[in-house]
Amino acid sequence: MSIFIGGAWAYANGSLHLGHISSLLPGDLLARYYRLKGEKVLYVSGSDCNGTPIAIRAKQEDVTPNEIANRYHEEFVDCFSKLGFSYDTYTRTDTAHHHKIVQEIFLVLLENGLIYKKEIEQTYCEYDQQFLPDRYVEGICPNCGAHSRGDQCDSCSTVLEPLALLNRTCKLCGNPPSTRKTEHFFFSLSSLQSKLETYVKEAERNNLWRENALSLTKRYLKEGLLDRAVSRDLPIGVNVPVAGYEDKKIYVWIEAVSGYYTASKLWAKETNNDDSVFWDASATSYYVHGKDNIPFHSIIWPGILAGIGKESLPTHIISNEYLTLEKKKLSTSRNWAVWVPDLLNRYDPDSIRYFLTINAPESRDADFSWKEFIYSHNTELLGAYGNFVNRTLKFIQKSFNGIIPANDITPDIQNKITRLYDEVGSYIEAGSFKQGLERVFGIIRFSNKFFDEQKPWIQVKDDLESCRQSLADCVYLIANLAHILSPFLPFSSNRVKKMINTTEDGWKPFIVTPGQLLNVEPLFVRIDLERIEAERNRLADQTI
Repeated sequence: MSIFIGGAWAYANGSLHLGHISSLLPGDLLARYYRLKGEKVLYVSGSDCNGTPIAIRAKQEDVTPNEIANRYHEEFVDCFSKLGFSYDTYTRTDTAHHHKIVQEIFLVLLENGLIYKKEIEQTYCEYDQQFLPDRYVEGICPNCGAHSRGDQCDSCSTVLEPLALLNRTCKLCGNPPSTRKTEHFFFSLSSLQSKLETYVKEAERNNLWRENALSLTKRYLKEGLLDRAVSRDLPIGVNVPVAGYEDKKIYVWIEAVSGYYTASKLWAKETNNDDSVFWDASATSYYVHGKDNIPFHSIIWPGILAGIGKESLPTHIISNEYLTLEKKKLSTSRNWAVWVPDLLNRYDPDSIRYFLTINAPESRDADFSWKEFIYSHNTELLGAYGNFVNRTLKFIQKSFNGIIPANDITPDIQNKITRLYDEVGSYIEAGSFKQGLERVFGIIRFSNKFFDEQKPWIQVKDDLESCRQSLADCVYLIANLAHILSPFLPFSSNRVKKMINTTEDGWKPFIVTPGQLLNVEPLFVRIDLERIEAERNRLADQTI
């Protein structure tokens, strides 16, 4: 089976915060799991280096957009690596390769009659002497009355055009913009209405999308799809490949989502592989992002794929709700955020991965609090998982010279682990990562109780054979729990595998070969509870 996984592309205009990681982490869990199953996996993403936010940041700092893009792309690569994201290809949208493939997609859509030219009125700033990109225009959303930018309202998710905003102002100078006529290219989304309706009904019937994606997409379809501009007067981006229009750029909403396809082509080129299996009707695809990106993945990208004749429309939409911080909405402008580069300097990446999975905003908004983060580390990772691993292996080290006992495994223990592989695999495939992780930690709690009930510290004196049996069962539990947890907690799982000297692959139960334990060390270190208040103060001090 071919599995394509696309993680949303973050704008390279500022550091990653926990909200980004919360919405993107499911992609890595999926990729690691399906590789263990032996499926053919392609997991791609990249940095969006062409968007208006980069141009705005460059103007603010009086540097070139390329300097901004380079800075944050390199930072993203470093953060994703430290967090264990296992992309097959992580690229960027300002490469010659990406520009070339996006232009080819544009021309195919044009040739197929899905792109046409139209004269329109567009916002123009008389003070700055330029047409304004949609994100340079701010005002009041006509649908819900919230403050909004010109491309989409974050409050009600309505996709907008700048001229629809009330009380419009230019983001650069704060003056009300005027309007001028200009000619642009449009994507005929309205002509794909029927096809997309059929596609969404099938996704609903097969229960493949998150509920937020389904309800929002059905709303757009009920309102009727509108044709959207696919070119803009922008300073940076992909040139429109049509004679006489080279000074215009392909609009970011069509160009950025096409990055999934251009990244796939880049992977094929660099690894000498055929990527066509990921773009035919038999492929399974997961698109992982936050709910603000839903229409681009459930309508725009399927429309583009259908328009260029690809059969592999997105099968699974994994769209998280929002992550709040200490019960308040994240705000990058006010610096009310936990920044990933800073967090990684001070905390274990598996602690971050664990918390953002067990508290994932899969069906409703979730909150990150320093108290819950530190308590979850100390209670679950250290107190439950780490404790079971450490007490078992330390006991073997002390009482059996570090030699793992050889015994048949108790059938009831084997059955529990066999069921666990099946259940957790099903949860992951369905996009229910939180439930899968909860199920694993249920067995970890069972394992600690089992160790306590067997009392190997008494068995070793009174019944050596029973002690060997108990410890063989516990090592079997440890090995398989670490293996099942490897998509979720890759770093600690690898440490466990090194300690028990196993390199097992696949997604199925296995028995550890008896032998010498290697370098038994604690999996996790306790975090001092005083850090809770220190982190809260740090957050308050940085907020504008």
